[in-house]
Amino acid sequence: MPDEQAYRAGFVSLVGRPNAGKSTLTNALVGSKVAITSSKPQTTRHAIRGIRTTEESQLVLVDTPGLHRPRSLLGQRLNDLVRETLLSVDVIGFCLPSDQRVGPGDTFIARDLADLHRARRVPVVAIATKSDAVTRDRLAEHLVAIDGLGEWDAIIPCSATRGDQVEEVAELLSSYLPESPQLYPADQITDESTLVQIAELVREAALEGVRDELPHSLAVQVEEIVPRPDRPEDSPLSDVRVNVFVERPSQKAIIIGRGGSRLRDVGTEARRGIEELMGHRVHLDLHVKVAKDWQRDPKALDRLGF
Repeated sequence: MPDEQAYRAGFVSLVGRPNAGKSTLTNALVGSKVAITSSKPQTTRHAIRGIRTTEESQLVLVDTPGLHRPRSLLGQRLNDLVRETLLSVDVIGFCLPSDQRVGPGDTFIARDLADLHRARRVPVVAIATKSDAVTRDRLAEHLVAIDGLGEWDAIIPCSATRGDQVEEVAELLSSYLPESPQLYPADQITDESTLVQIAELVREAALEGVRDELPHSLAVQVEEIVPRPDRPEDSPLSDVRVNVFVERPSQKAIIIGRGGSRLRDVGTEARRGIEELMGHRVHLDLHVKVAKDWQRDPKALDRLGF
């Protein structure tokens, strides 16, 4: 393991199959919400960077979409995004959820990581996420299964929701970073634009409590942010107009809900996060639109930023 005395800074990619706890771990490591989380798989759509700065190191966390066998053009583009990301990082954290058995999806990713390790010698740390969700005996079985899956530079369990061993994960990942001055200002926790963060907050709120097929069909685009004129300096207000795209009219009905009740709940939840992000009150104007089969339409994917 490298000498830990010199200051270290670099990029860390958290990879794993969908719903492996990557976004939750990113938020726990950064100490603030920079990646959306959901009980539904395939939540993350962008390589979100969370930045953790201490007196000893700076971890720039790249939270990628879950690697999976693609069933659409969107799925293929998300996989390509992960692989492109892995080519430019200093260390990889391979997340394997403790509450699920090691399966074909993990083996699929492990093969990719083994090829990358041979080609670029990138250190890979296997992280047994969600350790709080299982017994000690089951966790021990899971760690043995992870060990048999490949050759890892280290294996460590953690629970991001409970905070167990999060600091130890941070120290372990940091120890593999190159010697370097800070790459970002010490008070910066992400390099995502405000527009992207707002879109992600709306998408997270819209994903809660919906049917399993909807997360794959949901895209969000911020149309504009307009400050209200003639507001006092100490009480600004912005109009935030956001479009939520789905693929079928039936999905539009799910998002809107009976009498618009669900869309109001989505707006209320998303507005809280947006106001915290922007530091002042906002009026959130949500519109749900149908973009038929956008996951398979190259032009639609380009328009939506994929």
